[in-house]
Amino acid sequence: MTGHVLEFLGETTLELGPVGEAKGNWRTGRDENNLLWLVLDKTGSSVNTLSEDMIRELGEHIVAAEADEPAALVIRSAKDAGFAAGADITSFEKMSDAGAADLLRQGHDVLDRIEALRCPTICVIHGAALGAGFELALACDYRIAVSGASFGFPEVQLGLHPGLGGTFRLPALIGPTDAMTMMLTGKTAHTKRAKSQGIVDAVVEERHVGAAVAAAAKGEIDRQSPGLTSRAFGLAPARSLAARQMRSQTEKKAPKQHYPAPHALIDLWEEHGDDRAEMQAGEIESFAALLKTDASRNLRRVFFLRQSLKEAGRGEDGIAHVHVIGAGEMGAEIATMAAIRGKTVTLGDLETEALGQAVRTAAQICKDKHLTGPETRDALDRLMPDPNGYGLSRADLVIEAASESLDVKEKIFGGLAAKLKEGAILASNTSSLSIDALAKTAPNTARFAGLHFFNPVSRIDLVEVVRGTATSDDTADRLAAYCGAIGKLPALVRDYPGFVVNRALVPYMLEAMVLMDEGLSKEVIDTAALKFGMPMGPVTLADQVGLDIGLHVAESLQESLDKSMPTISDALRQKVEAGDLGKKTGQGFYDWSDGTPHPDADLGAAPEDLTDRLILPMLNACVEVLREGAAKDADQLDGTMIFATGWAPFRGGPMHYAKARGVHNVTDRLKQLESAHGPRFTPDPGWSSIG
Repeated sequence: MTGHVLEFLGETTLELGPVGEAKGNWRTGRDENNLLWLVLDKTGSSVNTLSEDMIRELGEHIVAAEADEPAALVIRSAKDAGFAAGADITSFEKMSDAGAADLLRQGHDVLDRIEALRCPTICVIHGAALGAGFELALACDYRIAVSGASFGFPEVQLGLHPGLGGTFRLPALIGPTDAMTMMLTGKTAHTKRAKSQGIVDAVVEERHVGAAVAAAAKGEIDRQSPGLTSRAFGLAPARSLAARQMRSQTEKKAPKQHYPAPHALIDLWEEHGDDRAEMQAGEIESFAALLKTDASRNLRRVFFLRQSLKEAGRGEDGIAHVHVIGAGEMGAEIATMAAIRGKTVTLGDLETEALGQAVRTAAQICKDKHLTGPETRDALDRLMPDPNGYGLSRADLVIEAASESLDVKEKIFGGLAAKLKEGAILASNTSSLSIDALAKTAPNTARFAGLHFFNPVSRIDLVEVVRGTATSDDTADRLAAYCGAIGKLPALVRDYPGFVVNRALVPYMLEAMVLMDEGLSKEVIDTAALKFGMPMGPVTLADQVGLDIGLHVAESLQESLDKSMPTISDALRQKVEAGDLGKKTGQGFYDWSDGTPHPDADLGAAPEDLTDRLILPMLNACVEVLREGAAKDADQLDGTMIFATGWAPFRGGPMHYAKARGVHNVTDRLKQLESAHGPRFTPDPGWSSIG
């Protein structure tokens, strides 16, 4: 087959058939074999998202295809970034006000018409096909994936479930068990997994797309057909049994009280899983109802908070070579993420064993992130152990990730002046030490800042970019852009004790230890936090962070802040002195030998003020951080806390929660706690300016 090729970025070429000028958001054309190509190319965007206009335009093209039927219909994307990132979320708020069900029915009609075409329909997917983009692909007879493609339904992260046929098309294709798992968890199926599951019918390199399309048009590629499992779940008793198991597992990670969407999906499948028409009607009504829930509104808010943080990371960083000082757990992961994202990385440490372990860590991270063999090889080639520190003189950015000790860091900085190249930026991964204090021994204060990653670096997206008094705008902007370049979300914050995240978290963890000193069990304390919606209880979190680090940060805050803090527990000091530091040593307040603890205690006898004693000190600290100008604004603070700590996302962030609960309610409650437990609960003066 021959076809025209469109070039992108001077690097990649996509087989797009004989497409002409774009009409709206689609390019169309027929080749000499009467194959009709419909190429999605959203106007004014580097990424395709499916909007009402795009679906309507697609419907018009399908009507034309019905009138003048081609030998086959081919749908693909013109965007180098991928196939489609789902629906246009900016339209959801308007949809939730009125007309959501009608708009969804219109979208269903278009996909049903694609499915009903008499000619073969072929979807070619490169990059990600998510949400509505995945549903469009499912409406086609064949799905041809270019190596590196991925598929997923992330709607659950927005408090929703698929709304354009995914709830019945995917189970029919790959079986209800795999399909429901994908929809309930939001997990992505990458190329190899997608092929083994039957989501795609063929996997090819881009240069072979034309041949694969021609083969599919002639029926020369075998299509996936439902197996025995799908037919078994056509029986109501089998579905009911599976639904009970799904509910039980889902409740553990996404309680119905906080996350109604996955439970609504299970109900929908159990009730209508053997009747496509009923499932389709139910999907539309359920999706429209979920749009109006507080959980979905808040989770959609979280999506836009992510986009705002991502926007801060746009721009050119001018950083090609990174040198990381310290090959411990944090240093190894910082170096790996830079190498995966194309940076040349040298990793320095005096201990050769630490460097060897760092390379093994990097290989595991590549595996966990589903990198292909060549991608893993290239990333590991870019990551060079450097025990002698030769990379220092070539690095555009040096990241210090040594132990959390002012003396250690000052000693390192003192020896760098003659080794750094002109214009190089130096950043410290400190979690609590003052950037201004560290800057006193930095070679150039204008090109020095904090770059606070969170553990594990490979899984937590947020990075605090901490400006010192002397940090230049150019340095801060380049570090933010660097975070964006390595796939992280930069939060530009001011040097302040604990910065933003640790300033808010330390009272949470210390109050938990005060409660333990009062005789409350760690399991009850953690369960109360989990019931509120925190991803991890404060005692488990202290173990996860490392009790030594937690103690150091707590002592630092007590020394630096002119306000009351919870007393540091003797039990915490004793654990640290005994070397029981939490997860990293296998024993802290919890025994980690069997993995992460998952407490689920009876709260019947818990104190009435337990949850507020844990949560309200965090809100109070957040208000202090805003009053002191350490965070830019409440939205940035909410995003920072959510993406660094997992702070109850369905509540929209700590400041959003405070406003929803009512500022007067929060401050009155703080005053009650102050009266009962002491001045550490005194409301911050900044509450008066929170609207």
